[in-house]
Amino acid sequence: MSSDTPRHFLLEIEGAIARVSLNRPERKNPLTFESYAELRDWFRALVYRDDIKVVIFGPNGGNFCSGGDVFEIIGPLLDKDMKGLMEFTRMTGDLVKAMIACGKPIIAAVDGVAAGAGAIIAMASDIRIATPAAKTAFLFNRVGLAGCDMGACAILPRIIGQSRAAELLYTGRSMSAEEGERWGFFSRLVDPAVLEDEALALANRIADGPTFGNMMTKTMLAQEWNMGIEQAIEAEAQAQAICMQTQDFRRAYEAFANKQKPVFEGN
Repeated sequence: MSSDTPRHFLLEIEGAIARVSLNRPERKNPLTFESYAELRDWFRALVYRDDIKVVIFGPNGGNFCSGGDVFEIIGPLLDKDMKGLMEFTRMTGDLVKAMIACGKPIIAAVDGVAAGAGAIIAMASDIRIATPAAKTAFLFNRVGLAGCDMGACAILPRIIGQSRAAELLYTGRSMSAEEGERWGFFSRLVDPAVLEDEALALANRIADGPTFGNMMTKTMLAQEWNMGIEQAIEAEAQAQAICMQTQDFRRAYEAFANKQKPVFEGN
């Protein structure tokens, strides 16, 4: 087991799995200017790290993330001019961009409150699992803002559908865990006692797969949003041809031929 030492969030790296969580459980883990920026920078750098294959973004103290801190973010924003406000909103959007572009599958393990930017972090993850206690709220509307924050109007409808996304973004109401699973936001619901174990088991299963191939899958999942079907099929043909040049493709064939389980090495 090894650990990095970020100042504004928790990070534990064990094997090829990085586990991330916010570290203010007494406040249901709100974000600050500093934690936003540090998370953005960490995910940006992740694309260059070969030692990490999967990220789990999990809860702390029974809650995932309560969004931007009311007193440390929302209050100070009232005194910023337009330039300062744009710097902030672009920084928050850059966190989502960094998560999408990091090249590693991200699993959100959601318990308790996932509100505002916390809901966005879950949304921007590749896979989401949750407990029955999870309450996900895109509550920007409730603080006098638009629902179009950090990519919500682009990404959320693709996950749960336009009408359901519009309802959540226009009202700011909480989506229950049962709704989230039924609508496809969550892959499945699990007991709180096994949330971490379930997320870790899934992460290890993904980490055991072809690292380069998983990176390519994540890349195409993002890029194909902006493609027509013909463009997407051609892009996938090119991506798969690139993957066929990897040694992991050869390892899989040789393992199959010898009735063995392939051991992928990421090259």
